[in-house]
Amino acid sequence: MSWPKVQPEVNIGVVGHVDHGKTTLVQALTGIWTSKHSEELKRGMTIKLGYAEASFGICKNCKKPDAYVNEESCRQCGSDEEPEFLRRVSFLDAPGHEILMATMLSGTAILDGAILVVAANEPFPQPQTREHFVALGIVGIKNLVIVQNKIDVVTRDQAIAQYKQITEFIKGTWAEGSPIIPVSALHKINIDALIEAIEERIPTPKRDLTKTPIMLVVRSFDVNKPGTTFDKLVGGVVGGSIIQGKFSIGQEIKILPGIRVEDKGKVTYEPIYTKISSLRFGDLEVNEAKPGGLVAVGTYLDPSVTKADSLMGNMVTDAKADIPVLWNIRVEYNLLERVVGSKDLVKVEPIRNKEVLMITVGSATTLGTVTHAKSNEIELELKKPIPVWENNLRLVISRQVGGRWRLVGWGQIKI
Repeated sequence: MSWPKVQPEVNIGVVGHVDHGKTTLVQALTGIWTSKHSEELKRGMTIKLGYAEASFGICKNCKKPDAYVNEESCRQCGSDEEPEFLRRVSFLDAPGHEILMATMLSGTAILDGAILVVAANEPFPQPQTREHFVALGIVGIKNLVIVQNKIDVVTRDQAIAQYKQITEFIKGTWAEGSPIIPVSALHKINIDALIEAIEERIPTPKRDLTKTPIMLVVRSFDVNKPGTTFDKLVGGVVGGSIIQGKFSIGQEIKILPGIRVEDKGKVTYEPIYTKISSLRFGDLEVNEAKPGGLVAVGTYLDPSVTKADSLMGNMVTDAKADIPVLWNIRVEYNLLERVVGSKDLVKVEPIRNKEVLMITVGSATTLGTVTHAKSNEIELELKKPIPVWENNLRLVISRQVGGRWRLVGWGQIKI
């Protein structure tokens, strides 16, 4: 017997300050180094969402947490008996760099839980640690595991002192009581205890597969190598996460808002219609895809339409689904007291008429001009329209502070 090949059933974001060891931690959990883009390798940091999957199991002969494993054998007891398969999990390694906050926020739309990575050898909390923590709360993440990483480079007393700081920091917040697991990702120390915390704290949500299928696009690409002959070309691929319903091979789909069309100075967006030719999770090909993991959807589109992430921020749904695509939205909003992410604690000013804000909805980020502002409600005219598939859809609001986009609030779209 070996573990089943299945699609992941839960998505976990790995967030935290730059260089605190997020990518190394994902590698310890999955065996995959998620920084694959050449630009990242040059700069040594994750820019686009990194992605990796792991299967977790439990050894019946060992005590917890030693019993938790991420491979089909138990190194702890060396038993010939194969550990029992629990589930397959996917990890999204979100960028830690502040300019890339929008990428991280676009990822949070597809997360069922998160791991916040904190370096034990640096003062706590760092600006981005605070920013990511607030962002997770805003987008409604309820299930958190905190990892105190790099414990191999501090003394026991230093680790305990920081542990107390973290406990104090989450007290009275949405994350109070979240487990704090000390690990060394580099030396793979305490990874079993981390798997135990993930299994206990980040359950697989109940999915309604009868709902209108919706997938948020976070990547899109042309998989053909340069010089591929015409008869060997395959259609463009969109990658993303299904947040409700299910998709199957042969299904007719549409991509919203679609392609930008300019005619006599007027800009419109036209939906893209196509059919699903393949569904893949990493090396696993499936006939039907449900929520969980990042799925690569093969289509019959010309690959030039999908190349270089050109469709990122779009949404895929059934071709017959009736989903409004809006240029103007009404938003009930809440502002934070202070701007998140800046070194100084800057007070958030009220939103003003004619102000330009950046909003993140699902995997889409666009600019909007305030056409009407009240104390808890604004109307926005968007630079790029967004598909709004349900009332009270959450969005995140950022504004320019000191030349950078900073998180200042959140809201719900009213339709």
